[in-house]
Amino acid sequence: MARLGGDEFAVILSPGSHDSAAASARHVIEVVGRGFEIDGHEIGIGTSVGIALSPADGGDPDTLLKNADLALYAAKADGRGTARFFENSMIERLQARRSLESDLRAAVANQELELYYQPLVSARTGAAAGVEALLRWRHPGRGMVPPSEFIPVAEATRLIIPLGAWSLRRACLDAIKLPQHLRISVNLSAIQLRSRDLVRTVREVLASTGMSPRRLELEVTESTLIRDADAARTALEELRSLGVRIAMDDFGTGYSSLSYIRNFPFDRIKIDKSFVDDLGRRRDSDAIIRAVTSIASSLGIETVAEGVETREQLVKLVAEACTELQGHLFSRAVPAEALPRVIAAIDRGHLAPRVPVPETADAD
Repeated sequence: MARLGGDEFAVILSPGSHDSAAASARHVIEVVGRGFEIDGHEIGIGTSVGIALSPADGGDPDTLLKNADLALYAAKADGRGTARFFENSMIERLQARRSLESDLRAAVANQELELYYQPLVSARTGAAAGVEALLRWRHPGRGMVPPSEFIPVAEATRLIIPLGAWSLRRACLDAIKLPQHLRISVNLSAIQLRSRDLVRTVREVLASTGMSPRRLELEVTESTLIRDADAARTALEELRSLGVRIAMDDFGTGYSSLSYIRNFPFDRIKIDKSFVDDLGRRRDSDAIIRAVTSIASSLGIETVAEGVETREQLVKLVAEACTELQGHLFSRAVPAEALPRVIAAIDRGHLAPRVPVPETADAD
């Protein structure tokens, strides 16, 4: 057994087989996952394992290590506590990823990415209450690259730091052109939240653009917070001291969501689309949304339901006292130049939350 560097280790099994390697991987994951007590604190560690077998996956040490590393990368992508064996298709995926990474670096350097915006609608008045900024990448050869493909690459390469700073500045500049009562939400990744420059960057952007801090909302997910809860809490409290609002995105998809509401300075929580999808079809989804809105209201926290697509969902969410709504029922995400028209159409519609909803404007 040897430490390769950082948090990566290598284990050589000889003689080895597929079954023995799999059993050893499971053993390592189980033992390390038991956790450790350090200075009275319980520390949990997740482990991912990549496996390469000789001679099928390489007859020399360098090839075996390289292919085991590819398998490790695939295991990490599957989530902690996972083991993967090397497959030849992993080489093709690596080459595709490197090509995407190269193109993304060029796109970030040339500021070729853009922001689209999706409105958030007040459940009480039916008028637009704010917009969420969403990154989009229109590649000259690939077309529109889904965020699910390029955001993980941006995070793994730390390109998310300059990209996030650009997004924040661009969003604030676009927000200044909108009615002053509308807030703008910008997503933060785990890498950004751990960056020492985050608070300084936000402060500088607000100062240089003239954007009111009360109009800016920064969204984080539970997976972002779980990486380093203490550091995340410190950063969020510093941001909130600037006057910026903090929202928890994808609420309900993790295991510690309720404890995060108690321990972090949230102004708003966004109920995940998966619960909204099942409204009226699964009693547990209805009950969860009812409980979330009730708890949030008692704590003075507003709620946003994501992924609202039908009038039936709208009526149920309003009945459950959800504060705001977001989804294709009102508008898809649109470019900045189309946003004023979409917001005006939403406001003119005066969507009545407690009665059947009239047709909304086409935002495409």
